[in-house]
Amino acid sequence: MNLKVFSIVLFLTQIIYSQDTTFNHQNIVINQYIDGTLFLPNNIDKPNLAIIIAGSGPTDRNGNQNLLNNNSLKKLAERLTENGIATFRYDKRIVKQIRQGNIDPKISFDDFITDAVSVLNFFKSNNNFNNVYIIGHDQGSLVGMIAAKESADGFISLAGFGKPIDEVIIEQINNTAPMFTEDAKRLFSILKEGKITDDYPTALASIFNKEVQPFMMSWMKYNPQNEIKKLNIPVLIINGTKDFQVSTDEALLLKNAVTSSQFEIIDKMNHILIPIEGDNLENSKSYNETFHEISPKLIDAILNFINE
Repeated sequence: MNLKVFSIVLFLTQIIYSQDTTFNHQNIVINQYIDGTLFLPNNIDKPNLAIIIAGSGPTDRNGNQNLLNNNSLKKLAERLTENGIATFRYDKRIVKQIRQGNIDPKISFDDFITDAVSVLNFFKSNNNFNNVYIIGHDQGSLVGMIAAKESADGFISLAGFGKPIDEVIIEQINNTAPMFTEDAKRLFSILKEGKITDDYPTALASIFNKEVQPFMMSWMKYNPQNEIKKLNIPVLIINGTKDFQVSTDEALLLKNAVTSSQFEIIDKMNHILIPIEGDNLENSKSYNETFHEISPKLIDAILNFINE
C-alpha cells in the first residue's frame, strides 16, 4: 500500500462493509459535517464514480426526510452500481445537526456547496476511480453544478430548477396563493438589498421568517442558467413529465443555457424519479412509499451518458 492510499485509509474513521451480490457497501466519514455511503461494484478495479447530491430540506443520503420515506436516492445508487458505476451519497449537513440536536442558525447555501466540493476533492484525490461525475437532484442540481466546475468529469442535473429560487417561489405563490404574490415580490426585493425584515404575512412565514431569510439570501444570489454555463465538461439534463415540483420548462432553460448538453425528458417520471401511471393522488402518495422502482429510462440515460 503506497503512502497516499494509506493516508486515505487512515482518514476513513468509520468504515462498515457489507456484501451484496453485485456490489460492496462502505459507510465513510468525509469530515465533521459529511457522512455518506459508497457503493462499489464487484470485480471492477477502477470504476467510474457518481456523487449523488440530495435536494432541498433536511434530506438524508437515501432521499428521505421526516415523514417522507421513499428511498429514491438509495434506489438510484443501487441501480447504477448494479450496472458497474460506483456511487457515493451523503446526508446533508443539516441532517447531522438535527440528529445531534445542534442546528447551526447561520447555515447557508454556500455551506452545501463547500460540502459538495469537499466530497468531490476527497474522491478525486484518492485515485481509485476512473472519472468522477456529480448527479444533483432538485436543489442539489444547483449545488452540484457549482461544485462540479472544480474538478468533476461530468455533471447530471435531475429535476433541477433553471431559474433563481426567488423567481421560482414567486411563480409557485402566484399559482397557489396569488393574493400573496405582491408580498413575495416585495420581500425578495428587500432580501436582494441584503436586509432582514419582520414585515411578512404569517402565511409566508415558512419562507420568510427571520431565521430563514439569511439562508434564502445566500441561495437566491445564484442563477442556475449562469452557473451551468461555467461548466467545461459534459452535461446531461433530465426531468420527468409527471414532476409537479419542477416542470420540464425548468430543464429547457438549462438546456438552452448550454446547447451542447444532452437532454432527456422522461415520460411519466415524477420528482422522486419513479414512473407514475395515475393521477396527482398516486403521485403525492408515492413520496412516502418505498416499494416503487426507479425509472428504468432514467437509469439507461445516466448509464449511456457516463459510459459513452
